[in-house]
Amino acid sequence: MGVRLDRVSFRIGGTAILDGVSAQLPTGSVTGLLGPNGAGKSTLLRLIAGLDTPAGGQVELDGTALHGLTRRETARRVALLEQSAAPSVDLSVREVVLLGRIPHRSRLLGGFGGEDDHRVAEESLALVGGSALAARLWHTLSGGEQQRVQIARALAQRPSLLLLDEPTNHLDVSAQLGLLGQVRSLGLTAIMALHDLNLAAAYCDRILLLHRGRLVAAGTPAEVLVPETIAQVYGVDCDIVAHPRGGHPVIVFSPAAEEPHPPVEFDGDFRSSGAGEAKNRNPEQNLRRIRRGRLVGRAVRAELADPDPTKDVSA
Repeated sequence: MGVRLDRVSFRIGGTAILDGVSAQLPTGSVTGLLGPNGAGKSTLLRLIAGLDTPAGGQVELDGTALHGLTRRETARRVALLEQSAAPSVDLSVREVVLLGRIPHRSRLLGGFGGEDDHRVAEESLALVGGSALAARLWHTLSGGEQQRVQIARALAQRPSLLLLDEPTNHLDVSAQLGLLGQVRSLGLTAIMALHDLNLAAAYCDRILLLHRGRLVAAGTPAEVLVPETIAQVYGVDCDIVAHPRGGHPVIVFSPAAEEPHPPVEFDGDFRSSGAGEAKNRNPEQNLRRIRRGRLVGRAVRAELADPDPTKDVSA
């Protein structure tokens, strides 16, 4: 059945942060939650996780309204990996993952370090390829390793829905690809707030595109990530090409138009040998460069008036 968003709204004071968001996300699918800063992505994740209460509408997981459950019951079904999820004290990796077992304590102050909890923690670390990290201290891990451990902690909750708020932030390319590949391999229903449209196109089954608190497009990456919609939401021009290996959409952005700058005087000479000299000695091309405010040497400026290469303009 998956996740059902039914006209979900949220307000702070009199300001609408989310307005009537509705969508159906199938079980086992990976959904990318996209939109500019302030579009409402993190707010929607917190509403789905049961951390905030919607002003209107409801969120259902497998036919159950999540906001009718207790916080503990919701935490057994939904795991949220927020942007700032680092432990406040320096724990070992195994201890960090064991924190995911808190919702399964037998009573409010009960322990969660029994054999079953340790088994679940070890299995969760193995799922993200982190078994060798178990004895390491948190602060010794790289950014990519910390994100893997946080996903293992979320998996230790044994959720049916995994929520991730910008999980690729501050990771290098290799760590980003590895992390999102691991999320796909888990087989869980997952919703990820992302800024990188190309990563979303490569790793997500579906896209929800938010703009100013409203859902403006929903569907597959090929259906949602089209130039007209991207221009409307992000204000940029782009082209869409098929990835040469995977066939999924690749967004190629057009550079933003440069603001004109006044010409800058420069006392040197940009001439060089070979093809570079021919480029600098072209009067029409150099005139265009001057008009655009590019640096052009005194000798080149002089030859605009007299392009005779035998004339000495250095004096």
